Amino acid sequence: MISNKVREEAKKKIVNVANEMYDLILKGRRPKLKFPIRSLNNAKFDREKGTFVLIGKEKERTLTVNQAKIFAQTIKMMEFSKELLDTDDFSTLREAYYVSKNWGEARFDDQQPSNSVIEDLEAALGFLREELGFIPEEDGSSVIGPLKIVDKTSEGEELKIDCEKLGSGAYNIPNDITKLEFETDADFILAIETAGMFARLNAEKFWKKYNCILASLKGVPARATRRFIKRLNEEHNLPVLVFTDGDPYGYLNIYRTLKVGSGKAVHLADKLAIPEARLIGVTPQDIIDYDLPTHPLKEQDIKRLKDGLKNDDFIRSFPEWQRALNQMVEMKKRAEQQSLAKYGLKYVVEEYLPAKIEDSKGWLP
Repeated sequence: MISNKVREEAKKKIVNVANEMYDLILKGRRPKLKFPIRSLNNAKFDREKGTFVLIGKEKERTLTVNQAKIFAQTIKMMEFSKELLDTDDFSTLREAYYVSKNWGEARFDDQQPSNSVIEDLEAALGFLREELGFIPEEDGSSVIGPLKIVDKTSEGEELKIDCEKLGSGAYNIPNDITKLEFETDADFILAIETAGMFARLNAEKFWKKYNCILASLKGVPARATRRFIKRLNEEHNLPVLVFTDGDPYGYLNIYRTLKVGSGKAVHLADKLAIPEARLIGVTPQDIIDYDLPTHPLKEQDIKRLKDGLKNDDFIRSFPEWQRALNQMVEMKKRAEQQSLAKYGLKYVVEEYLPAKIEDSKGWLP
């Protein structure tokens, strides 16, 4: 599932780290493993790169009384990763948790600490968990449009999937996209927050009328979805336009994660973030201009907006976002994508999106 080059590089890194710890033991010193702290407290927004970057804070895991168990778990998980890479196999995160039940006192009592150790290894080794042999339970989301995906069958035969010829369905992004190849003449990608809006645009063949690839995000996008869209953006120079609900979650969780990365995976921003993405709607100004049906913001929504304005380095880097969030705070209202159905089911396809795509001045960075 992992390319031979990446697999060999990951194996080499694991061996090097293991040798460094072994050398420390031979010198009579405690073995240790350093990795960056996975938090926005250890990050800043780099305007030039367009993503969050680490600012250098690290934590150390070593063989002490207090850290003996978590240190052993980390080393055992690294050993398990090496086994997966050696055999070109994989393990789901859930399987990795159950494999640990054979590790004696180093076993995990719950899956979350197991997942966290795998994410620590990502940070320490500099490879995605998928490149270390670990995959999540969930697949990515769905895509449709002028795109051919070249995959391989279990027998190694080439399989070409035409995403324009899938009937009423769509292509489901697998949890590992490493070996997929793409062929496309699309003009752009439209990433859509909700499955309902994706279904509407697919039913109306929006992708055919505007020669674009539609990608369903299903809320905060899974890693596979982000990597899939990022590859299309980088390898085929496709602009990425994002269409979310007009609310704090759509802006500060879904869009922000897709564009600049998340605090939990800030160390992987260069592999997951899509700095060139732009949000085309639903903006706070759209709520006014289109007189959309709204819902009142909850107290926690307003708190989230104010926190973003005060503390989010990404928001503070763009006056456009500061104005938009302040506008929503003043309005105390939010609107869903599907509120555009107020003007008819086809309005979003025939009027709203064409106008928004045409008017780049109304996009948010």
